[in-house]
Order: sequence, then C-alpha cells, then structure tokens
Amino acid sequence: MISKEIMDAYETTIGIECHVQLATASKLFASDDNEAKDAKPNSLISPITYGLPGVLPILNKEAVTLAVRAGHALNAEVALTSSFDRKHYFYPDLPKGYQITQLASPIVGKGVILVPFDGGEFKVGITRAHLEEDAGKLSHLPGSDSSLVDLNRAGTPLLEVVSDPDIKSPAQARAFAQELYLLMKYSKVSNADLYMGNMRFDVNVSVAKKGSKTLGVRAEIKNLNSFRSVEKAAAYEFKRQVERLEKGESVVQETRGWDDAKMRTFSQRSKEDSHDYRYFPDPDLPPIVLTNEFVEQQSELLPTLPSQLREKMQSSGLQPAQIESLLQRNGENGHDYIACLIDCLEQESPEVFKFAASYIVNDFFSLQDGRVDNGVESAYLPTAKQFAGTSNLYRDKKISSNGAIELLSKQLSNASQVVAKVADESGLMQTSDVAEIEKIVDEVIAANADAANDVRAGEMKAVGFLVGQVMKVSKGQLNPQTVKEIITSKLS
Repeated sequence: MISKEIMDAYETTIGIECHVQLATASKLFASDDNEAKDAKPNSLISPITYGLPGVLPILNKEAVTLAVRAGHALNAEVALTSSFDRKHYFYPDLPKGYQITQLASPIVGKGVILVPFDGGEFKVGITRAHLEEDAGKLSHLPGSDSSLVDLNRAGTPLLEVVSDPDIKSPAQARAFAQELYLLMKYSKVSNADLYMGNMRFDVNVSVAKKGSKTLGVRAEIKNLNSFRSVEKAAAYEFKRQVERLEKGESVVQETRGWDDAKMRTFSQRSKEDSHDYRYFPDPDLPPIVLTNEFVEQQSELLPTLPSQLREKMQSSGLQPAQIESLLQRNGENGHDYIACLIDCLEQESPEVFKFAASYIVNDFFSLQDGRVDNGVESAYLPTAKQFAGTSNLYRDKKISSNGAIELLSKQLSNASQVVAKVADESGLMQTSDVAEIEKIVDEVIAANADAANDVRAGEMKAVGFLVGQVMKVSKGQLNPQTVKEIITSKLS
C-alpha cells in the first residue's frame, strides 16, 4: 500500500477526449437512421455503411451546423475551411478499412471552458474538435471464442472534443466531463444520453514528480460513459503509475480499458501514433467551406447555456448545489424543470421561484426516482400557477409544509386543477381560528397536566410535546405556530 506522503510527492496531468454523438436524424455520410436505440442489429444500414465498392459519401449538412454551434458553446474558433482525412485500421466493425475523420484541418479550433469547481472555477483549454464517423459495435459472447458485429452505429456523426492537458486531479476530471456534458446538452448539439453512449470519454493520464518541467508518459483509458468512471479511472491510474515509478519501473504509453466491477484499469494495446494510421486526405469529399454570416448565425441561434442559467438562478436566490442538481437532471422523463422555474420567476415571483426549486430538488426528484424504479408512469410536475397557489397557501399558514409537499406530490395531477380547492377537498387546509385552537389547547392541557406543569416550570421542551398532541387531536388541521404561541401564552 503506497503512503500518502509518497503520493503527495507526485502530480498528475489529465487531458480528456470526448466523442459526442451529434443529434442528427441521419448518419454523417448516408441517409441511414441515426437513432439506434431499440433497433434490431444491422437494421440501420446501407451500401455506404457496408463500404461496398463504388459507393460515395455525401456529407450531412446538419452535422456541420451542429459542429459549428458546438464550437460557439466551447468558446472556440470555427474554421471557415476544413477538410476530411482517411484514418486506416483494420477491424471487423469498420467495413471500409478506414474511418473518415478530420486530422489536418478540423472544423473547430482553440477554445476554453470555465469549469465550476469547489466553490470557484478553473479553466480548461480546448485543443480542437473535429467531425468523424463512428465505427460499428462488437458483441463478445460469454464462453465463446466468436464475436458478433452490429453496424447500426457505423457512420454515426461524432464530434471529438479534445482538451488541453489542463486538468490536475481526478475530481477536476469529473467536473470537466460534467460541464462538457451540460454544454453539449443545453446547446442541443447532442441528446447527451450517457447510458446510450451519446458521449464517451477517453481519459489521458500522466504522472511526474512535483516541480518537474516535463510531463510523464501518458496512458489513455478508453470509452468511459459516466462521470463516476471518469473520476475513479483517473484516480486508479494516478496511483498505478506512481507505484510503478516508485518501484523503478517505467510507465508504458498504451491504451487501457476500465473494469467498473473491479474498479481498475487494464492494458489493451500499445498506443499508436498518427503514422500508424497512414492518414491521407479523403479524395471523395470536398472541403467544407463556410461563410462568416453562417457562422455568426449559428452563434445567434445558440440556446441559453449553463453559465447563463447559473447566473440567472443564483441571482434569484438558489444555492449552487440546487442549481447543479437542476442543470444535471433537467429533461429527465420529459420534465423541463428549468423552463418551469423560469416561468415561476417571470410569471409569479422570486418567492414562488425559490419555493418551486426547493420542492423539485428536495422532494420531486425522490418521488420521480421511486416511480421510475417501480415502473410507474412519470410523476406530474406542477405548473408555475400551481406552485404559486401552493406557495401562497403555505405563506398564509393555511397549509403546513408537509401539507404543501403532499398537495404538490399527490393531489395535483393536471394543469387545470385549482390548488385551493384540491387542498380543501383533500383535508390539507389548516385553520388559524384562535377560538377553535384555544378550545382544543385547553382540552390537551387538561389531559396532560404533567407536561403543562413542566412548561410552567420553564421546561420549554414540553411545549413541543403539547403541540404534537394538539396536532394529533386536530388531525393536522391547525396551524402549529399559532398552536405553540397559544400554549406558551396560557402556561407562561
């Protein structure tokens, strides 16, 4: 077991490459359907996908448009002229024997991402982002020496985003992956479904002594599809490389896989250099030539990005943890939490906005998760008007905090329901009628003389017991704060 003192003598340098599947209807160079979810193997294919002799690729214009928008989201330079190259390697899921990609002239150049982290932020440079087609998928059958090839994914349009080696810890690597995910999701460049592999991260890790002017030999961990695996794989690789160096062994430049069950990386193959792929310009595809007007237009069409949403929500009173939770989960099961909250802010008030955000983060997410886990239809998200009605009832002490949660979670099921009417019919309305409350308080004091005497003697903890008894007798229909005030007044 390597000591903390030894680990602290080293520092890690991390760069991340992310393959982002673009949200186009068809593939990069063919008319095949781009959405492979639930499709039968080898059902979304064509002669171009198979790489049959004589077929010619035709570039998908929408993929170019989305790549340009991604460039703006990455605060990056967009090239007015870019071109495609052929990257040669032989594998069963690549029928042509080469992949069409961009090496010499990528569509997106230098950029920068500001990543929220630990109460502040850090910068990560973007080296480039280039268009390329995906390969197919191999399925390795357990207990068999054979594999099956599914070409549904072959030709899928990808934008490979390559970061500079500016990431200094596994935690920062996770934060960068999360922010890149949000940028691609909110710019609508990708569906950004990690489970479906819409974004796959390759993490490059190197280790060197602190203060060293040269970077260590890097290992690349391929095809990570969760933020957790990005962090855990980087942490494991950091430790593995330090252990090798401490033993006097060298770190080999190689490609490694990640075993999520064993939480460890494993060697796959030696790392190839560009000359191993015999790159050359693709003769079948002309250069992509864009105008300044087109590039500027895509900037103007860019939706509101995470940084802008953070600023808007934070200035309206939300905490950073709430904001990040909302940003990460927005769009789940068709619920647009951000749009709902903005409606609360713009159509109602900042108080309703904060009330709705607290309910969504603290209660609705848990309710939603429970329903989905149990195979139940997605829970209903109240409208801004319903949030306002419920917030007003709670503010006016007509329902309790628990009553507000129950009303929102269980009683409201469509936009046409009137909040006050539902609360009344559901028995959630509280009364603040002093005469009615005093009558029940007197009954409870008489039935709990010992507790009443404790309050008279200055033992204020007993007040809570008496309030609880009053609420029990009234079946929760009284305002607890008013009850407490009356009990204290009577026994002081």
